[in-house]
Amino acid sequence: MFGDELMQRSVAQLRAGVPGIDLFDAHTHIGQNDPDEFRCSASELNEGLAAVDARGVVFPMHEPGGYPPANDMVIEEAARSDGRLVPFCRLDPRADPLGEAERALANGAAGIKLHPRAEEFALNTPALAEVFALADARRLPVLVHAGRGIPALGRHALEICERFPEVRLILAHAGICDLAWIWRAATEHPNLFFDTSWWSASDLLALYALVPPRHILFASDAPYGTPAFAASMNLRYALQAGLSAEQVKLVFGGQLARILSGRDPADAGPAPGPGSLDRDPLLDRVHSFLVASIGQMLNGLEAKETLGLAALACEVGEEAPQAETCTAVLRMLELCELDAANGSLYGRPTRFAPGLPMVVVAAGLARTPDVPMPPVGEPAMDVGERSA
Repeated sequence: MFGDELMQRSVAQLRAGVPGIDLFDAHTHIGQNDPDEFRCSASELNEGLAAVDARGVVFPMHEPGGYPPANDMVIEEAARSDGRLVPFCRLDPRADPLGEAERALANGAAGIKLHPRAEEFALNTPALAEVFALADARRLPVLVHAGRGIPALGRHALEICERFPEVRLILAHAGICDLAWIWRAATEHPNLFFDTSWWSASDLLALYALVPPRHILFASDAPYGTPAFAASMNLRYALQAGLSAEQVKLVFGGQLARILSGRDPADAGPAPGPGSLDRDPLLDRVHSFLVASIGQMLNGLEAKETLGLAALACEVGEEAPQAETCTAVLRMLELCELDAANGSLYGRPTRFAPGLPMVVVAAGLARTPDVPMPPVGEPAMDVGERSA
């Protein structure tokens, strides 16, 4: 897990404006064998959640050797976590998924994780029908990877929701593979949910603006993002989109607690709509350059030129209404430079350029000008603290 004291301070600031949030992360992993080179231990995950006083659902990372031992490990670590971790079992449709689900649930798992990209399957795979029937009978949550690297799966997801009305089907990563249209179907499928384990401001603002809040569950995707990073940015997006305090409390923990207890999900009114997302043309320039930079950095490329253009786009003048936002963006870019100079402080594989998380934060700030900017001190102090 990476050090993110700045994000922790931001979470505290935003929670002070919405008292009573019981932060509950719907999407975290532990494991040591994932081919993508990410690693996370239970102690690291517990530390990341504790830093923002959060609980979390946890399941195994990709295990090419099979999931029964990994599921047992997750269940055992959750039992030792004093209630901070809630275990889900991960299934491979080619390896007796019903038998493994029944075994893991009997041993303490509280839900199911499916990963169509890693295990290379479609949601309508015949072997999963009995798994969904089991989840339907027990009113269990089933969380499904619905992010990058897979074809659209939304049509199959809706068929599952209709066939198994007591399944709580959670599309991870904001359902980005189908978000262009599936947001319209949410109100007609009360057992369909989306988790927020994604990084793009545009995708997450669309989710919060268009999908009724009863269908949204806060998630970090740890260790791919920390709970503090995800909570800070998602609170910004939810507030910018216009969610009320009660809606925020439901999204950031209340609804997940209801689902895990087997209760009916709570309603929280309609989606706020896109009215609060009108773009400021000057901040849109900043955001566009930052998104271009993120694309380069995700591919391990230097983004000096586009980051320089983003910084120039922030030179709006001290009296401009965009000045506070632009000042905060510039501070994030300073932190990005220090991160790159000192080597990556974020534990990312080398294919990602150092400083990337701060650029993602900067892009999020540019899209949330109506939310208080994070409490940032001197860059050297922040980086020094995170290096300690």
